[in-house]
Amino acid sequence: MGADAKTAMKSVEISDAAAKRIVSVLAGEPGKNALRVSVEGGGCSGFSYKFDLTDERNDDDIVIEKDGATVLIDDLSLVYMGGSVIDFVDDLIGQSFQIRNPNAVASCGCGTSFSI
Repeated sequence: MGADAKTAMKSVEISDAAAKRIVSVLAGEPGKNALRVSVEGGGCSGFSYKFDLTDERNDDDIVIEKDGATVLIDDLSLVYMGGSVIDFVDDLIGQSFQIRNPNAVASCGCGTSFSI
C-alpha cells in the first residue's frame, strides 16, 4: 500500500448513523458481513461512489470498523476518499448513504458523483 493510501485510511471515518445502518442492513442479509465502498469513473461529475454488500475481502482492501459495522475500501478508491466521512442520512427526501468528501471540488445534486 502506498503512502497516500495509508494517510487516507487514517482519515476516512464512519459516522454513528452510518455504522448503525450498516449493522441493521447486514443483519437482514445472510452471508454478507461488510459494506464495500468504491469509486468508479462515470457519473455526471466524473467519478461516482458504489455501495455493495459483500462477504469477500480482497488483498488490497482497507478495513474500517466502528460499533460492529465493517466497511471495505480498495486501495485505489481510498486515494480519492482521503478525509471523507461515510454517513447515513434519513430526511424528507429519503434515506441514503452519503460521503462527505473534502477532495471533491464539484458534485451532482444527488451526491452520488463528484469531481476532483
